[in-house]
Amino acid sequence: MYIPRLAERAVERLSASFPVVLLTGARQVGKTTMLRHLAAQQQPRRRYVSLDDFAARSLALEDPGLFLQANPPPVIIDEVQHAPDLLAHLKPLADRADGMGGWWLTGSQHFPLMRGVSESLAGRVGVVTLMGMSTAEESGIQHPLLPFRPDRPTAGAGPATLPDIFERIVRGGFPRLLHPDAPPVEAWYDAYLQTYVERDVRSLMNIRNLADFSRFLRVAAGRTGRLLNYSDIARDVGVTVNTIKDWLELLVATFQVHMLRPYFSNIGKRQTKNAKLYFVEPGLACHLVGWRSGRTASSGAMAGALFENHVVAQLIASYRHRGLEPPLWFWRDKEGREVDVLIAEDGKLFAVEVKLSAAPDRKALAGVRAIERGGTQLAEGAVVCLAQERMPLTRTVQLIPVSHLR
Repeated sequence: MYIPRLAERAVERLSASFPVVLLTGARQVGKTTMLRHLAAQQQPRRRYVSLDDFAARSLALEDPGLFLQANPPPVIIDEVQHAPDLLAHLKPLADRADGMGGWWLTGSQHFPLMRGVSESLAGRVGVVTLMGMSTAEESGIQHPLLPFRPDRPTAGAGPATLPDIFERIVRGGFPRLLHPDAPPVEAWYDAYLQTYVERDVRSLMNIRNLADFSRFLRVAAGRTGRLLNYSDIARDVGVTVNTIKDWLELLVATFQVHMLRPYFSNIGKRQTKNAKLYFVEPGLACHLVGWRSGRTASSGAMAGALFENHVVAQLIASYRHRGLEPPLWFWRDKEGREVDVLIAEDGKLFAVEVKLSAAPDRKALAGVRAIERGGTQLAEGAVVCLAQERMPLTRTVQLIPVSHLR
């Protein structure tokens, strides 16, 4: 069963402009399936080779030039992070290519791949990051996503009731879990974590005590939607602060978490303060902290944080699936007043608050009022919530049902 992905358009668009297209993302989000589906519709036939295969990987490592000669374009090279030297050998071939889009690459480790891309294939590769299924994709909405903007029309896409929303959050968006014969969610996430630790973690970092790392994953999941405090996490896990920083970088590198940075009017300062931590797949966070059903998750202590994580993940996907980096930030002042998400687009800032409520009132805009009093000009805003239909909250802010995220 294949469910069309919104990122297909981005891959096709970039294939018309670059000789190489790199599709990145976490394991099991459907990178290979999507590319092979697109390739099946093309002529001439596109070759497929996976570097998870021992023989193919050995050749790519020992003689990258011969590997590329044996697998000429058009070709899909899967899990290219296993042979990073391929990128340097691909450069002269890309420069001499007669057409565009000859090489489609996939990879599930962001930092090593992008370092190789910047050194070897700058200007020759288009990059798309694939996440799990968005609620729009699950609902069969196949046209390109629009940025989440309260001034643009929306239509219901995802689940609308509280139980349905949290069942979706707990299950997550990994494609395998959407199949009619999907395995039990808990067993699938157990297997996913085991594979992730044994393959990605060990290949990128020599972690001596995997029990400490597993405890770190659970502690990190318990802090989703909160400001990062490295010292607190280090204390709870029982390792050093520098170790926690390294492990968080590893989670980012393998597309498990997203660091939402604070917004400052001085762009150079945006990276200088503590970020907020969100899991790219909220279902994984639920599994790590022990929420096994939507009913218990919706009434638990983390309900608000998980709902916020779900909304942020949908917003991130709405950009990444169009081949764009999400221009998302948050704002917080010394008094703790906060705007959950700021979207920087077209030279404007759009404020988005997230509330686990069916009828938020104007108190939800305390952070918006505070940032405006500080001199920051905001365009239209939105409060994403459990309302059943879109309606104005103020002259410039609307209530947006979470089911309208697309």
